[in-house]
Amino acid sequence: MPDAQNRTYATGRRKTAVARVWVTPGTGQFMINKRNDEEYFSRATSRMIVRQPFEALDQMGKFDVWATVRGGGISSQAGAIRHGLTRALMSINPEWRSSLKSVGYVTRDPRKKERKKYGMKGARARYQFSKR
Repeated sequence: MPDAQNRTYATGRRKTAVARVWVTPGTGQFMINKRNDEEYFSRATSRMIVRQPFEALDQMGKFDVWATVRGGGISSQAGAIRHGLTRALMSINPEWRSSLKSVGYVTRDPRKKERKKYGMKGARARYQFSKR
């Protein structure tokens, strides 16, 4: 974990995934659940999602990221880390908020899976009706 004096902390959420993210000035290293990001995210798309806030600010390779993430699937965990990273970067420099907001990383995505209702196959799908 990064040293306490120059690290910034933020929480990010997406669906049921919750990410705790610490950002420190560094060389661009990503550690997720004590593993390298290439080890943790096998899909290149997930790694790209995590790096998007740095690309939007043109700050690639200037910060180290340490994150712990729980819940959800791999895709929602990547979204949660991106949200937490965005919040941490905004607390480092509040002027970055406008450029991060314009690409849509500041807003928490509120979409969650709708619950299954009783007497139905899924959230909205019903069992087939037979008239006779």
